[in-house]
Formats: sequence, C-alpha cells, structure tokens
Amino acid sequence: MPTFTYKGRNRLNEIVAGEREAASQDELRAMLKREKIVITEASEKGREIRIPKLGRTKKKVKAKDLAIFTRQFSVMIDAGLPLVQCLEILGNQQPNQFFKDTLHQVREDVEQGGTLAASLNKHPKVFDALYTNMVEAGETGGVLDLILQRLATLIEKVVKLKRSIVSASIYPAAVVFVAIAAVAIIMVVVIPQFEMIFMGLLGPGEALPLPTRIVMAISNFLAGWGGLISLIVIIATAVGTSFYYKTPKGRLHIDTLLLKLPIFGPILRKIAVARFSRILSTLMSSGVPILQSLEITARTAGNVVIENAILKVREGVERGESFVEPLKATEVFPDMVGQMIGVGEQTGAMDAMLGKIADFYEDEVDSAIADLLAMIEPVLIGFLGITIGSIVISMYLPLFTLIGKLANGGA
Repeated sequence: MPTFTYKGRNRLNEIVAGEREAASQDELRAMLKREKIVITEASEKGREIRIPKLGRTKKKVKAKDLAIFTRQFSVMIDAGLPLVQCLEILGNQQPNQFFKDTLHQVREDVEQGGTLAASLNKHPKVFDALYTNMVEAGETGGVLDLILQRLATLIEKVVKLKRSIVSASIYPAAVVFVAIAAVAIIMVVVIPQFEMIFMGLLGPGEALPLPTRIVMAISNFLAGWGGLISLIVIIATAVGTSFYYKTPKGRLHIDTLLLKLPIFGPILRKIAVARFSRILSTLMSSGVPILQSLEITARTAGNVVIENAILKVREGVERGESFVEPLKATEVFPDMVGQMIGVGEQTGAMDAMLGKIADFYEDEVDSAIADLLAMIEPVLIGFLGITIGSIVISMYLPLFTLIGKLANGGA
C-alpha cells in the first residue's frame, strides 16, 4: 500500500502534517476528513513536482475568468481534493499566462505552509480584499467550498450587472456617433458645394434665406479652424475631467453630480444599492465580522458618495448604534432599504434580507435599463431626423426662391 505525505489544517486552523498509508488519495482524504482535517497538500512519496516562479507581466485577469476559476475551485474542494492539487490543476489549465503564474505562486506558498488567504493576499491585482477576506473566513470556519461557491456567484452577478450597463450603453453611443459623423460630413463636405452653387446664381443685392445663412456659417466654422479648435476643446475637456476625477475632491464632485442626473442618477443609485446589498450579504453570510464587512463593501462601492455613506454606517455601528439609524442618516439609500434591513436586524437574518434587497434592485436595474433603451431610441432617431431635416430644408429654401424667379421670368 502506498504511503502519502500530507499537510493540512485542523478545526483550530493549526497546521498539521504527517504520513499515512492509504490505497489512494480519495481514501486518504476520507480518512483525514473524519479527523476534521482539511488537506492542503497530499502527494505520494517520490512524486513531487516543482513549479515555475511567477513571471513578470502586466496582464490582468478578467472578472469572468476569476469567476470560472472560483467555481471550479469550489467544486474541487467540495470533492475533497487537496488545496495544492486544486491549484496545480487549475493553474495549468489557465490560458492567461499571468493568471497561470499567479496560481502557481499561490500553490507554492500554500505548499510551504502558508494559509490560502495569506497566499492570495500577496496578489492584490488578482484577488482583492473582498476575495481574500471571504477565503479567510472560509478557512477559519472549515467551509471553504461553500465560501468559494458564494464568491463565484457574487463575481458572476457583478459581471452580469456590468455587462448589462455596457450593453445598454453600446446602442445609444453607436447611434450618437453615427449621427455626429453624418452631420459632420454634411456640414464639412456637402454644404460648401451648395454654397458655391448659390453664390453663382444670386444676383446683385440678393441674399440667401436666414436659415441657409446660419447653416453655411456653421459649415464654414467647422470646415476651417473652428472644427480643429472644437476637437481640441473636446479632447482637453475629456482629459481634464479624467485627471480631475482622480483627485479626491474631483471624484466627490463628479460622483455627486452623477447621482443627481435626472435620468441616469436613479439608475446609478439602484446599481450602487444592488452592489452594496449583494457584497455585504455575501460577506456577512460567510462569517466576516460586520465592521470588516462594511469596510470592504465601502472600498468596492464604485462611487465615493456611496462609499462615504457606508463608512458613516460603519462608524455608527462601531459606536453601538443599530444598523438602521446611521443608514437612514446618510440620506443616500432609499427608505425601503433601511426598513428591510431593520426587519432583518430584528429577526437576526440581516444577511438573508440583504440578499433579497440585492435581488430586488438587480431586477430594478434590468427594468430601468430596458426602459431607458426604449426611451433613448426614439429620442435619438428624432434628434437625428430633425437635425438632418433642418439642414436639408435650409439648403432647399434658396432653390425654391430661384425656381420661383425662373417661373415668373418665363411667364
């Protein structure tokens, strides 16, 4: 019967190691599981495999790839595979070389006796504070497989939410781009040709209609230095806004303005509430302390106004207040959120109530985005039709005048 060497952690999170005889690794896992030991490494004597060091690269890991990895990791842990073997298998199958090298480095750290959470924490570009804290809670409680499942679900929901926002933005952006391009071509290329024709047909003292003169003046401005100046101003404004947003004061002003926008503001607020509820629910149900959960949730809020509100809630909870009082005092979250959280706090099921809030607001975001698309489409088409129609009419007005003169002269 082969002899296996193993390392693992008991229910007190202490490192244990030793050797056991077993017919297979499955039998070894079952044997140690009965002794409340979670295997982090197990290998038959003489079959150790060395792994490459982490290479230098600037590549990043997509949230979708991280969600797939987490889901597969949870399945392997639930099946009883040792941590080191899971990381080795998942690392080898990664197409992203940066992610692959990262997992190999994590595997090596775990193999040397480090906890999984501490090993993941060395790679903050891949595994953020939310991820590592939940893994730490799972390791401490002996429910790592369950925590990984919740993490995978959380990441998938966040990815879905982002995808909904991006997909909702693509169509309006494409229509606006086409409209601007079409109007620019007409103003810069077509209108000057009409101007030359009209100047040749006008008699002494005759003037073009006012709408035509306005369109030609805009065309001359855009075709000359005005177009280049306008482009430079737009680019400079975009760059300046980007740099301003990177400052604490600028981020606060812009995020506040975004939440106050008449149409997009309510949608952004619903997105923030859904994200806050989902992350906090996942952290609390995973055993992460409430103060630490609020701090992590604030850092992942994505909006500094929401972040400051969550931190104020954390300060209130730290002072011994109930969760609801500081939440309502922020005046950022809807009243329904405070009332539902209050019910959850009284019944001792706040994590479940937060999950229901997240489900509700995620559905609200989907509905709001669908309504926004339904509203934007006719507005953009109407804007494009009115703009191009006005240009065409202004160009035909002189033709109508000339045709009338020719008809009168012919009579």
